[in-house]
Amino acid sequence: MINLTLKQLRYFEALARAGNFGRAADLSSVSQPALSMQIRELETALGATLFERGARQVRLTRLGKDLAPRVREILRQVGELGETARAAGDALTGRLRLGIIPTIAPYLLPAVVRRLTAERAGLDLHLRETLTPRLLEELHDGSLDAAIVALPVSEPELAEVALFSERFVLVRPASEADRPVPARDDLRTMRLLLLEEGHCFRDQALSFCNLEKSAPRELLDASSLSTLVQMVAAGIGVTLIPDMAVRVETRSTAVSVARFNRPEPSRLVGMVWRRSNPLAGALSRIADIVRAAAEEERGRPD
Repeated sequence: MINLTLKQLRYFEALARAGNFGRAADLSSVSQPALSMQIRELETALGATLFERGARQVRLTRLGKDLAPRVREILRQVGELGETARAAGDALTGRLRLGIIPTIAPYLLPAVVRRLTAERAGLDLHLRETLTPRLLEELHDGSLDAAIVALPVSEPELAEVALFSERFVLVRPASEADRPVPARDDLRTMRLLLLEEGHCFRDQALSFCNLEKSAPRELLDASSLSTLVQMVAAGIGVTLIPDMAVRVETRSTAVSVARFNRPEPSRLVGMVWRRSNPLAGALSRIADIVRAAAEEERGRPD
């Protein structure tokens, strides 16, 4: 019988995800030599090499690739054992691993954290900000309990709960404040600045403007809404941002904000989690708290 440990499996999964011993050690909060030793012991126990070692990067061998999804499933099921125990008691205490997309995180998280810590003092909140595809991957493998994203995600294994609907606004240079608000089709002829590929907000903006996602673009594709607004202030073009970002991103910036005529572009923001998660009932109550925090934040005067 082969003796494997959960520690070894967790380090294997971290290294498979990071592709680098240093990054994997950081993810696992251990030293690199400690992680390397556990990986060697795992390979010795299995009698096979799981990683091809390079100077700066490691890659899974064929066996490693075969084992990776099985290891993730084992770790996910082990995690759900603890969640089952928590669900039998007060499930709204202990660790909550919550993911959130970058076009929501800076504007909603402060209110969410304040309300969660006030209403659930025993909650150990772990936050993760990254793009939707990564959040969904980490939900499936059990690295996250829930995520706040734009809906729908349309994945059968995930439950979706709507939190609120949010409009998009047009951001233009301050010198254009008196101009009429352009129609949706007119945006196609303007210098429209967007987030880089991978952001769902980019796809939503392109859809509203009737632009092809794959069309070649020569303008700036930014990694944050803040950069987009600063480039608008510099006179490079115009952009769309979600309503909740206006207060933060346009403060002390030489831009003007305009609302579109109906139908206005918008997105539905919600919370998602695995249907199989034993904490599903508790996560539904967490969603109620997040919704209340969002309503409070959106009701604040500019």
